[in-house]
Amino acid sequence: MSTATVASPSMRTQVQKFGTFLSNMVMPNIGAFIAWGLITSLFIKVGWINLLAGGNLATDGWVAQLGGWAVHTVDGKEVSMGSGIVGPMITYLLPVLIGYTGGKMMYADRSVRGGVVGAIATFGVICGTSIPMFMGAMIMGPLGGWAMKQVDAIWDGKIKPGFEMLVDNFSAGILGMILAVAAFFALSPVITAISAAAGSAVGWLVTAKLLPLTSILIEPAKVLFLNNAINHGILTPLGLAQSAETGQSILFLLEANPGPGLGLLLAYSIFGKGSAKASAPGAAIIHFIGGIHEIYFPYVLMKPVMILSTIAGGMTGVLINVMFNGGLRAPAAPGSIIAIYTSVTPQGFIGVTLSWIGAAAVSLVVGAFLLRISKDDSDGDLSQATSDMEALKGKKSSVSGLLAGGAAVGVAAGPVKNIVFACDAGMGSSAMGASLLRKKIQDAGYKDIKVVNQAIANLTDSYDVIVTHQDLANRAAPKVPSAQLFTVDNFMGSPVYDDVVDYVKKANAYPTYEAPAAATVAAVAAPVAAAKADILDKGSIVVAGTATTKEGAIDEVGRLLVKTGAVDEGYIASMHDRERSVSTYMGNLLAIPHGTNEAKDLIKRSAMAIVKYPNGIEWNGKPVKFVIGIAGANNEHLALLSKIAILFSNKDDVAALEQATSADAIADALGKVNG
Repeated sequence: MSTATVASPSMRTQVQKFGTFLSNMVMPNIGAFIAWGLITSLFIKVGWINLLAGGNLATDGWVAQLGGWAVHTVDGKEVSMGSGIVGPMITYLLPVLIGYTGGKMMYADRSVRGGVVGAIATFGVICGTSIPMFMGAMIMGPLGGWAMKQVDAIWDGKIKPGFEMLVDNFSAGILGMILAVAAFFALSPVITAISAAAGSAVGWLVTAKLLPLTSILIEPAKVLFLNNAINHGILTPLGLAQSAETGQSILFLLEANPGPGLGLLLAYSIFGKGSAKASAPGAAIIHFIGGIHEIYFPYVLMKPVMILSTIAGGMTGVLINVMFNGGLRAPAAPGSIIAIYTSVTPQGFIGVTLSWIGAAAVSLVVGAFLLRISKDDSDGDLSQATSDMEALKGKKSSVSGLLAGGAAVGVAAGPVKNIVFACDAGMGSSAMGASLLRKKIQDAGYKDIKVVNQAIANLTDSYDVIVTHQDLANRAAPKVPSAQLFTVDNFMGSPVYDDVVDYVKKANAYPTYEAPAAATVAAVAAPVAAAKADILDKGSIVVAGTATTKEGAIDEVGRLLVKTGAVDEGYIASMHDRERSVSTYMGNLLAIPHGTNEAKDLIKRSAMAIVKYPNGIEWNGKPVKFVIGIAGANNEHLALLSKIAILFSNKDDVAALEQATSADAIADALGKVNG
């Protein structure tokens, strides 16, 4: 099974994360968007039911009432019977759902509480304007959840028993009120102006017949996994506002049209070679029917010139929609032909149909031409292209394994027997990560699976799963090409550990024996030889560090290691080298700076030093209060690292350490470290 090569963090990565964040607010509510789209397409005055009835349905019938166009006569005057359910759904229900979801996301520990405050805050911005307030919901929902989390932290653990519910309810109510009022007066006018300006820009592009040119940006962005930021951050909110005003929007089809990808895959099916030709027909079905567009991305990455095929197809599709008034009532997610026709309007049916057919045809012709003139007689490395795609995405693809005959993500070629957590030196980050992952694996019932840590330089292709920091993946993955790769960006609380456990469950078909009791520090610690000297002496624990920067903290903790005689002076410079290469920030207020693998000759014996910074220091944008310097000679420090990993994975234990005012208190929290 191939592994991915992950690029260093960049602006693209940040945009991907932002797009994913927006997508995570929208995607759970797609069912509601589909329901609204169906109701609208069927029941409004120009909808399918009235159209099929020849436009002769009664204006006071049930269809008209649902669609919001029902009237009845009072004293010879026609009086509206209400807005039905079409208008209220897009005005209130859909934005509130997005706001609620955003609030839950930002306050994961008490998600419902965060969601409720997010929904209250969203309602304020909704009522402050006359347009569907999706942009406002994407701002106020997460803001509400985040604000509630900060407020709760003020009196966490300080409320007397019996008063928790009172404080919780009133704090949520008061905060929700403040945010709703602020959103009503402050945010609504701003979002309304932004929406109007963006709508005018889209109108200008349509009038100037320049809208097809957006495919020049959108198609490459899709392959780089920037589509979520474009689609859910810009196109969906604008499209919904346009749909509410005009009945449909072309914006929903700028990114979701399956035609360009279909044409590309058909070109490979007919004119491709080898594995690309063999896998393209199946990929075309998944793409077109299933709506999983990412399955065609490796075919572009394998031959980058093929992006011209999808750009040409995308521009054709947009142009046809402009010419024939094609559009959808609601977002098509996923971008399946089924989802598209679920949201199509009567007036947009012809344009939409011609758009995907025309886009596929042009993409096929251009793609066939590019394949025929290609001087490369091979079909390229589809497996490597798939890995490159996963690297761009930042995680394994649910369909990538189908492209080159491999197993899909989550389905291993065989049972998982050993897992390696790799880092640069193999004595700090990887040891702590391995301890936490080992505990999760054992708690899931897999007592026989070995979880070890290793330096990248010492890796061999003998593991079933490899876990490493995302910045090290391009070095670690080639060392273990047969393993399933997982990357993390937070060693202490990464959700990727749960993904690894899920992968193990699928690969090993669930254990039949009972999971062990709650793991103790001794149970999760790797066996180590008894240390010949104290690894952590109380003299190496400082409860009030003087440094104010990351660099100063590394110097301060490094000098403690030198003072104990554990390392030579040059080891401190190596600690800085390691930090410049990959951050040693672990999460949960902890950083563990240590030297590079090349600096092991500077280590005289295994030792640790701990410096606490009560006011915290900034570590690559993250708060750190505990800096633990490490020098590992013969793996004698791993048992203590395991204890530290378990300790800092528990927020209550971290809070207790924050209150510690002496070296004895910190040492006691770690337990016996030298025996």
